[in-house]
Amino acid sequence: MTNLISPPGATAALVLADGTVIWGRGLGAPVTTVGEVCFNTSMTGYQEIMTDPSYAGQIITFTFPHIGNVGTNAEDIETINPAARGMVLREDITNPANFRAREHLDTWLKSYNLPAIAGVDTRALTQLIRDAGAPNGALCHAPDGKIDVAALQKLAREWPGLNGMDLAKDVSCAQTYHWEETLWELGAGHGKQTAPKYKVVAIDYGAKRNILRCLASAGCDVTVVPANASYDDIMRHKPDGVFLSNGPGDPSATGEYAVPVIQKILADKIPLFGICLGHQMLALAVGGKTSKMPTGHRGANHPVKDLQTGKVEITSQNHGFQVLPDSLPANAEVTHISLFDGTNEGLRLTDRPAFSVQYHPEASPGPHDSHYLFERFTKLMSA
Repeated sequence: MTNLISPPGATAALVLADGTVIWGRGLGAPVTTVGEVCFNTSMTGYQEIMTDPSYAGQIITFTFPHIGNVGTNAEDIETINPAARGMVLREDITNPANFRAREHLDTWLKSYNLPAIAGVDTRALTQLIRDAGAPNGALCHAPDGKIDVAALQKLAREWPGLNGMDLAKDVSCAQTYHWEETLWELGAGHGKQTAPKYKVVAIDYGAKRNILRCLASAGCDVTVVPANASYDDIMRHKPDGVFLSNGPGDPSATGEYAVPVIQKILADKIPLFGICLGHQMLALAVGGKTSKMPTGHRGANHPVKDLQTGKVEITSQNHGFQVLPDSLPANAEVTHISLFDGTNEGLRLTDRPAFSVQYHPEASPGPHDSHYLFERFTKLMSA
């Protein structure tokens, strides 16, 4: 894959920290970006993926070759400002063929100043990531074809990487707000929760909108607070339950300010539900540990076994760090495991009304097998 000489027609390059150079055709904004290069195996939902705050600091390689064929719209975004750094594609973006499409993906990328590269052997790149781990890389889209490979490699080599990086503070909301929008329905769009039963404070470490919609649809009056909200900031809302959201970066870095707050909430025995980074925060709060995964889990087709029921769920996932189950205390019971690699996917506390999962039960994109977890949360609040 390494070729230092630009081939005819090349207007983009992805250069990895080890010197690997991948040429292609530039799409989206004509800019240069740097981040961790990962891969996602989802066949649909590229717009939700690109706007998922958990992808902060990452350049996403899509293993499915046809990305952009349903266009983009204003409803399928998970945050206002995408945190992903760029995208890597096999095929050029085709004209959208979907009744919900409002804008071409290339136009949408330009509007958010996001670069992309097409014409890449994404299978070979995915195998490289699988075998050697997710590398740092610099992506440049230069319409004139003038690309400084050495400068890009220097960018990639000097980028510090995600280990030790607290990105939650960068993607979290700046101030508290109220959320009442419910799940989307064909022909009706998004609804509105007008008769909530439970007051929930959601701590925003990089929350996806569809998680908040799932909470509202489950009967929750949702107040969203910043990642660094204090215990007093949370408790003044008198919550029936507290939700720990998804988010990017190294959980141990975010945990420096998040864990003490969560420990106080646990001491009050307030029902608590965590997803993704929120799962890792709960584990750290009870004394567990986390570590970075070589490739991570990113896609909408990951099988997870519920050890309590024996059922297997097909799940949507996006995480590069994992909870180490052997580090968990006796009162933290492992509830879910990945059937891909056996890593931890969920836990519950036996002496507190608290549980969490590593995957994304709200989907968007992905299957709806795990929506029952929101009902489990409301049952804890009604007990």
